Amino acid sequence: MKVHPILIVGDEPGMRTALMHALDGAGYSFETASSGFEALEKLKKDEFSAVITDVNMPQMSGFEVLGKMKKMSSEVPVVFITADGSVDNAVEAMRIGAADYILKPFSDETIQLAIRKATKNRNGGAKISIQNDYLRTDQKSRRIITRDPKLLNILKLAENVAQSNATILIQGESGTGKEMVASFIHHHSNRNESPYVALNCASLPDSLAESELFGHEKGSFTGAVHRKIGKFEQANHGTIVLDEISEMPMSIQAKLLRALQERIIDRVGGDRPVPIDVRVIAISNVDLKKAVQAGKFREDLYYRLNVIPITIPPLRERKADIPLLADYFVKKHGANNGSGVKRMSESTISTLLGLEWRGNVRELENTVQRGTLLSDGEVISPENLFLGEVESEEKDSVRIRPGLSVKEMERRLIFMTLKDVNENRTHAAEMLGISIRTLRNKLHEYKEEGEPCCIE
Repeated sequence: MKVHPILIVGDEPGMRTALMHALDGAGYSFETASSGFEALEKLKKDEFSAVITDVNMPQMSGFEVLGKMKKMSSEVPVVFITADGSVDNAVEAMRIGAADYILKPFSDETIQLAIRKATKNRNGGAKISIQNDYLRTDQKSRRIITRDPKLLNILKLAENVAQSNATILIQGESGTGKEMVASFIHHHSNRNESPYVALNCASLPDSLAESELFGHEKGSFTGAVHRKIGKFEQANHGTIVLDEISEMPMSIQAKLLRALQERIIDRVGGDRPVPIDVRVIAISNVDLKKAVQAGKFREDLYYRLNVIPITIPPLRERKADIPLLADYFVKKHGANNGSGVKRMSESTISTLLGLEWRGNVRELENTVQRGTLLSDGEVISPENLFLGEVESEEKDSVRIRPGLSVKEMERRLIFMTLKDVNENRTHAAEMLGISIRTLRNKLHEYKEEGEPCCIE
């Protein structure tokens, strides 16, 4: 197939020169246009493999250029370049059919990757289809399954902002798939060959949080018998995911803010700063803005993290995904369990559609897995989901009877609450009226006493 030049469109000579340098370094031929009008005239006369255009131009914006190209029935892919990283603009770009959306400043590698993807997709190569029921990521990333228009738009946005170095804040209820979206972003970025390091901030004891994140030098404190490389250094040139960021101690929040602002960290006991190059993705299942208002999270850190905000909708707001996900989980767990279960009955699907799913996709998967185990045929019926029995068991578990100790009642209440919120410690602590650290200490105490519990 013949390779045509890339058309560079922009009113700023410096930007055109930078794009020419990037394309020339990858062996592409190119032509330039200093305005949208000039670009459209060239598109009428000549063939191009792709167009890369600035969004903000006088007289005719990049959005208008793409709109007029559509009226010309042009199928040439268009890559937008902009200094405006707003979510609304990115979503609008994807809605009208942009092939990519790149933030300034950009590297040569980012431009080259965007053009490779755009031209490969046009020529029938591998691409992500957001029109099908299944949205498939590349082989290194886990599959995200949805047909919900809102979530598909979020994933398209995530794919495009992945090429920038901007910090991303992913929020949403427990079990919605926030960590999967973080992984999706990493594997669609130009850092995908570098480390992906995920850390749950709620699991960090205050005394060890700084060392876990930033590392320590030998002899810096009792027990530091050798140098430890922290999570930020482990993720260098790659992506670090900070899950449950709202639970990070205030003292560490200040050090994280410095790392984000200055791109350097200090090992505990170190005598010189260590430069880092990492993409930071923060995840929270609580509203960080409300946490700021409550004085539980630093406002300056919130704004530093909230550069690209992404909110994952709960499963109850995307009902169309429930049958799709249920079918996927039936096949997954049916194969794993060797049960031979093939499908759910219509009444079972209706039952699933009528539930609230406070635990979202994670709760749905657990329910479907239980159904595959309890069904003795090829069809899963509503009674195989064991929903009524589980509810009855939960009610019995909190029954107060004479002779029950306060400690035992406390233990049962904690386990029941964790089960009710699908093991989300933050939600459980809020419902119980205790801090997340008190809850963690209680669970550690039960574990030391030999209490069988799956919660770590």
